[in-house]
Amino acid sequence: MGRKQAREGTMKLIYQMEINDDFSDEALSSFLENFSFDQAEKEYITDAYVKIKDNLKTIDTYIENTLDGWKINRLAKVDLAILRVALYEILYRDDIPIEVSINEAIEIAKKYSNEDSYRFINGVLGSIVRSLDKDNNGGNNAT
Repeated sequence: MGRKQAREGTMKLIYQMEINDDFSDEALSSFLENFSFDQAEKEYITDAYVKIKDNLKTIDTYIENTLDGWKINRLAKVDLAILRVALYEILYRDDIPIEVSINEAIEIAKKYSNEDSYRFINGVLGSIVRSLDKDNNGGNNAT
């Protein structure tokens, strides 16, 4: 399935790590050993894991700055994982159009979260992208 499968796998990995409070390399290795991914999917998941882990504070700051009157710890963990994966793509992947990252996040939210989450995900990501456009005149690699 390619990148769609890799995105879903990354979301599940980030969700698992958040729930278990374990962002270790061992958790990544165990995840990759226990699920079936092709080499390209493993490379995407590993790159996403490394970039999300190394830039978690930056990614979470983008999310929290968009949450009007909310704290990030109040978000559903699955929604937080979806947002983190989408922001990984938006901020650190020039090869993926922003619109694709947002649309894929919406589709993952429709599949794995509650019925209204996709609207929330769309709103948060849209606000972040608009703030990036103001700060950087568009484009990826906003950090």
